[in-house]
Amino acid sequence: MSELKVLDKVFVPFISQETLQEKIKEIAQTINKEYAGKKPLFVAILNGSFMFAADLFKEITVDAEICFIKLASYKGTQSTGHVITSIGLDSNINDRHVIVVEDIIDTGKTLHSFLPQLEVQQPASLKIATLLHKPEATVYPLQIDYCCISIPNKFVVGYGLDYDGFGRNNKEIYQLKG
Repeated sequence: MSELKVLDKVFVPFISQETLQEKIKEIAQTINKEYAGKKPLFVAILNGSFMFAADLFKEITVDAEICFIKLASYKGTQSTGHVITSIGLDSNINDRHVIVVEDIIDTGKTLHSFLPQLEVQQPASLKIATLLHKPEATVYPLQIDYCCISIPNKFVVGYGLDYDGFGRNNKEIYQLKG
């Protein structure tokens, strides 16, 4: 892994593809045990979680479904503080075991705004799976049930994560240089 230039920023290697896949397999094994016979519904949040959701779902061995919703709160390298719902949830989650799949949780604003919309539909259970978590940046407390990797409060790209729409198409994760 060498440095990566995305638009006007330089990023350095941070998390390898091998490490990502190893951590994803670990949480998938836990989910497979906990959801045996429950037929969970995975709700993946686009755009960032698409790679993580795909790789996680490939490791799920229990009967399960997946759907996608588009939420956004980032512009550039900063959270805007406003959550935009672009594509809504079209699956009935009443009495379903729901696992929300997120690429990264930093402030927690996106899920803090979105979870009440799910809870009102009365799922049987509601849990969160995230690829990355920035505990230092978290402002809105959330119960994160499955976390692959906790990271420092640094801006990252790759493996679905972007900088103004670019940089998602890398197999590894890079952090902002400096």
